[in-house]
Amino acid sequence: MRAIEIAAPGGPEMLRLVERPAPQPGPGEVLIRVAAAGVNRPDVMQRKGSYPPPPGASDLPGLEVAGVIERLGEGAAPWRVGDAVCALVAGGGYAEYCVAPSPQCLPVPRGLDLVAAAGIPETFFTVWTNVFERGRLTAGETALFHGGSSGIGTTAIQLAAARGARVFATAGSDEKCRACEALGAERCINYRSSDFVEAVRLATSGRGVDLILDMVGAPYLDRNLRTLAVDGRLVVIGLMGGAEASIDLRRVLARRLTVTGSTLRPRTVEEKGAIAAALRREVWPLLESGRVRPVIYRTLPLADAAEAHRLLESGVHIGKIVLTAA
Repeated sequence: MRAIEIAAPGGPEMLRLVERPAPQPGPGEVLIRVAAAGVNRPDVMQRKGSYPPPPGASDLPGLEVAGVIERLGEGAAPWRVGDAVCALVAGGGYAEYCVAPSPQCLPVPRGLDLVAAAGIPETFFTVWTNVFERGRLTAGETALFHGGSSGIGTTAIQLAAARGARVFATAGSDEKCRACEALGAERCINYRSSDFVEAVRLATSGRGVDLILDMVGAPYLDRNLRTLAVDGRLVVIGLMGGAEASIDLRRVLARRLTVTGSTLRPRTVEEKGAIAAALRREVWPLLESGRVRPVIYRTLPLADAAEAHRLLESGVHIGKIVLTAA
């Protein structure tokens, strides 16, 4: 099979097209003939050498794929050869064939093609577990999503709005802000020209928001805490701006705040399977009705993985970048 491997830690030029033997599914796994694979920030971190794959995972980048099941390992029911699926994987997505644990596969939602489906798993798994499980966002509450025009942000805005929350977001340009508002954000704040703390304070009559989903990290910590309402929850899922910051614990105590976070890749198959089951029950109806959709910014051939990474790192995109293998 053709695959993209990381020659050595470094820039996008370290991604190279190679020939490798196709993987074989083990017990409880399926072999997917990949039609498309999503491109995500963790792939960039892995390429740079700062996010190694967990033990036993493929060394190839790529955390989400969509395609057709080619072969079944023992005990991979209920899947059948020929089923069209999308899947969350711990690595190996940038290839023509990829092995996925059976519980981490989901049927391609009715009405979506395989390219669109490839933009679902990483972002929807991440948003569901962090916003609705860990973050406990419910209808009638208010949320702020940083990076609103990213794959995570566009997913979070749509799901939260569809489930009855009041949504705010931040993004780095007026164009991106308009896109976030078109997806369901009541207001998107251009962080380059406005202070999101003040903007949210005014929009909520001084109350603040119940939930913040943050991928910036240290530089936003104090401002996030000042933006939360009483009993608010800050969920950190990325450290793009840095990992270390001081915290005024008096604010946490006085307003009964919760600061939490998580990573998805190291979690067990059982844990990821539970998230998949929740998505199929709670989110698939929204996808199949068209109320929620993956936002695909651009597709590129598998051989152009380096260009896909350059595009992702440029920050100009709105939504997901997808590699096509077929």
